[in-house]
Amino acid sequence: MKTLWAPWRIEYIRSPKHDGCIFCDFPKENRDKERLILYRGEHAFVIMNNYPYNPGHVMIAPYRHVGKWEDLTDDELFEIMKLSQLMIKAITKAMNPDGFNMGVNLGRVAGAGIDDHVHLHIVPRWNGDTNFMPVVADTKVIPQSLQEAYDELKKAIDEVLNGG
Repeated sequence: MKTLWAPWRIEYIRSPKHDGCIFCDFPKENRDKERLILYRGEHAFVIMNNYPYNPGHVMIAPYRHVGKWEDLTDDELFEIMKLSQLMIKAITKAMNPDGFNMGVNLGRVAGAGIDDHVHLHIVPRWNGDTNFMPVVADTKVIPQSLQEAYDELKKAIDEVLNGG
């Protein structure tokens, strides 16, 4: 068996947790930049991961609190998939990654940090983005601040939506 170490995630594990559901509460607050909400659709929205695996790591979630993928409505599913296309275009425009990881963790045993509100992860990847730092220095290097990545992605979303 091989082990994948992710020691930089300990900050998330040890940090105080939001008492409610971030996917329900954050959109209601109307503090999009502070809460890292990049885009709002009719049935779903895009939010940056506050503890990213790489710069540009976003999540797409329905507004409705639903814990099972199979319980999503057709409208929610369609919009989540359309927003994933939008985000791949915007992340590509802003950050030029070599590829993407996309996935849904259904249930805590599958790795879901928030297992009662489904969400789709999109993680941009670059050749060589995994290096010696986590192994040697117990450190994951994220070379861009969340706010800088937010501003870049927000601009790229606007450009993609406006045909640019």
